[in-house]
Amino acid sequence: MNDVIRVQPARDQRVALARWAVAQTPKVRTVSQTVFAVPADLFTHMPEELLTGARVNDHAYISPEPEQESGESFGLPGAEADTAAPVAGSPIATAEELETASEFGCGQCDRTFPSERGRDNHRRRAHPED
Repeated sequence: MNDVIRVQPARDQRVALARWAVAQTPKVRTVSQTVFAVPADLFTHMPEELLTGARVNDHAYISPEPEQESGESFGLPGAEADTAAPVAGSPIATAEELETASEFGCGQCDRTFPSERGRDNHRRRAHPED
């Protein structure tokens, strides 16, 4: 299992992340000129502002901050809200639908999950042989 998370900070955050990295014990090492190898247990304690605009394990970092979970749509910069392309997939369930939704049982053990996705993820991890 990979115990290091590769963080490539935004250009304007490189110096700040480097200062934070050398202040840690043990120091956070670099992978390249712009990528830091942050231990997984230390990653969860990183300041949020250092991760804003960063790439984490080659994926754009998405902040879990509550203001971004407000349900607002973040479209393309400069695009009007009505001209933005719709997002593919199923619509987001409302709070009322979530309360009345049935739980999804594993079928191979007695665990239940609030979503089909959670159940499927559990099956892949807990029952890989099936």
